[in-house]
Formats: sequence, C-alpha cells, structure tokens
Amino acid sequence: MASHEMEIEITPPNASKSKSATGNQEDGDNNVDENDDVSPVEQVRLTVSNHDDPTLPVYTFRMWFLGLFSCVVLSFLNTFFAYRTEPLVISMISVQVATLPVGRFMAKVLTETKFRIPGFGEREFSLNPGPFNMKEHVLISIFANAGAGFGSGAAYAISIVDIIKAFYHRKISFLASWILVITTQVLGYGWAGILRKFVVDPAEMWWPSSLVQVSLFRAMHEKDNTRMSRGKFFLIALISSFSWYVFPGYLFPTLSTISWVCWAFPNSVTAQQIGSGMHGLGLGSFGLDWSVIASYLGSPLITPFFAIVNVFVGYFLLMYVLMPISYWGYNVYDAKTFPIFSSHLFNSQGQIYNVSGIVNDKFELDIPTYEQQGRIYLSMFFSVSYGIGFAAIISTLTHVALFNGR
Repeated sequence: MASHEMEIEITPPNASKSKSATGNQEDGDNNVDENDDVSPVEQVRLTVSNHDDPTLPVYTFRMWFLGLFSCVVLSFLNTFFAYRTEPLVISMISVQVATLPVGRFMAKVLTETKFRIPGFGEREFSLNPGPFNMKEHVLISIFANAGAGFGSGAAYAISIVDIIKAFYHRKISFLASWILVITTQVLGYGWAGILRKFVVDPAEMWWPSSLVQVSLFRAMHEKDNTRMSRGKFFLIALISSFSWYVFPGYLFPTLSTISWVCWAFPNSVTAQQIGSGMHGLGLGSFGLDWSVIASYLGSPLITPFFAIVNVFVGYFLLMYVLMPISYWGYNVYDAKTFPIFSSHLFNSQGQIYNVSGIVNDKFELDIPTYEQQGRIYLSMFFSVSYGIGFAAIISTLTHVALFNGR
C-alpha cells in the first residue's frame, strides 16, 4: 500500500477574520487616498481632473523658451498699458491661446536628435521630446502670469519710480529702481511661503480665476466628440468678442462710457458730477466696452455671485450713500471746493498743489515752504477711498479671526 503524505493546513480561528479585517483596512486606505484627491469644493470637482500622466515631459526647451519670452512680453505690455485712463490688463489667457499653436509648431519643426550635456552624466536631452502637452502649456502660462503681475497688471512699485521722475523731477538709477520693484514683487512669494499652511495647502483655499484657466487648458487639449467641443466654443467666443471690440475700441470710443445724464444737462456741473462715468459718480452711466467693465475688479464672469453681491453692496454704500452725504450734505473738509472725483492734490483755493516746491534738494519735506503753501487737500472720493483701503486690510484680519480663528 502506498503511503500518502497529507499536508494539513491548520487555520487559526481568527485568521479569516483577521484577513477580512486586513482587506477592509487596505480598501479603506485606498478609499482615503481616493478621497484625498477629491476636492471639497463643488466648482473645483466639476472643473479639475483627478487624472495625471507622469510620463509627459515637462522641463523642455519649448517650455523654457516660450515661458521666459511670454513673461518678458506680458511684463512690458502691462506696464505700457497701465498708463491708460482705463488700464488694460493683458492676462495669461492671451498667452494660453497664442502659445498653443506655437508650441505645436515647434513640436513639428524642432529636431528630435538626442544629445548629452557635460556635467549631467549619462542623461540624454532633446529639443523635441514629443508632442506639445498640457503640462508644458501650464508652466508656460505660469511664467506669463508672473509677467502679468498675477492678473493685476504692472508691478505696483513701478508707480513709485514714476512719481519720483514725473512729479518730483528727480533722478533715480536703474539699479535702485530694479531693486525696488523686484523686492516688492518677491515679497508676495515670501508671505505665501510663510503662510503656506494656511493660504496655499488647504483645499478650501481656491481661486475662481484659476478654474477658468483649467477649463481653458482642458478645452484646448482634450477632445469631446459627443457635443460641440469646448475649444470650438472658445474660438467662436474669441472671434465674436474681438469683432465687437473694434467698435468701442477704435470706431466709436463713446460707447466705452455712455453718460446720458451729462448729455441731458450739458451745462450743469452737478449733473456732470452725478452722471459722468469718468469723472463723477456714474449714476445712470453704462459702458459697452468690456475692457472698461473689467478694468479694475476683473471679469464678473469669473467672480462667484456672493462676491459680486458683496462688492456691489460696498460700492453702493460708498458711491451713493457716503459720498453724497460727505460732499453735498456736510461739505466735509470743504469738499465742494474741489472736484468730487480726482486723484490730484489741491491747495485751499482748489488749485493744483505744487508738490515739487515743498521738497528740498535732499528729497526731504521742506517745512517752511510747506507752511507757506498751506496744507494739502484731496478730493472727497480720493480721501474716502484711501481710508476704506486701509480699513479693508484690518477687516481682512478681523474676518479671518472671526470665521476661521479656531
């Protein structure tokens, strides 16, 4: 009789239970990882994709060339257009649209030959590692956004240099100007790094304007055959908006701000102050130029509705409650002596103040000359806006402390 060896597997009583628990724990870990990629903000979930392709090349020659070039060009253009009455901000969206065909063209014409750079070991590089992809496009747009002042236009400190040269007629070297501008610009990076835990990392800290960029990237790089593609829709909207801008921008500039109150009462100073959209309260005035509508507060198509309502309430209280009471009601600080809306400085007689005359050769305030000319007066709107601007800084800290101070 042949003997058979029998292998008996002894299973502990809790083994199946432990295995089940382990499996559930692994599933739970996977669910946690998946949940980490899901944004708690609905708008973000509907716009931003959770999928990533780590094989796509990122730090390519195309990215560096187009990114640096876009940064320089947008910095120049936004500084140039900042001197307009209605500042025209050229945002990164322009670069998003322009660099896509350029990037694809470079992907077709650049050589695919691989080469090595001394000091980088056995690594091989190529001017054309493959098709132009979304990650390259995003980095190029980030470069451009830095050149556009992150959507705000020209660098803020450039106005300081302008004031020194244009109003005080003083000389300032290029090196000093450059250090001043760069220092103020990188200050924001420093604060972002210090407060990264609170203002960058949390998923709740989202920017509505960024979702527009993400949606545009997906429209340009993803295909949807079930309906009109987002790229085609964007192209139609782009051509339509460009065609319309010819009228208020070049053919009929009057369409930018239509103030019918001023037309009805052309000889009334009060009517000009109330109805002018350029130098008054703008009551009844409206514009058909999108650059005028979005010149200061940005596009209302991007801002959430609750933020628009918040801005509108503050604007209404300032323009149509506080300003009339201060100017016509109480004549605060002799407000009627000066224009209701002006950024100039005035003397007590309502004349333009000679600012350069109260500054000595050392670029310091000349007290005797200042006492001779008298105190400086501001227009009511200018002074109130400055005061509210300082109050807004403190109100931001108060808001964070009340709603998030836990």
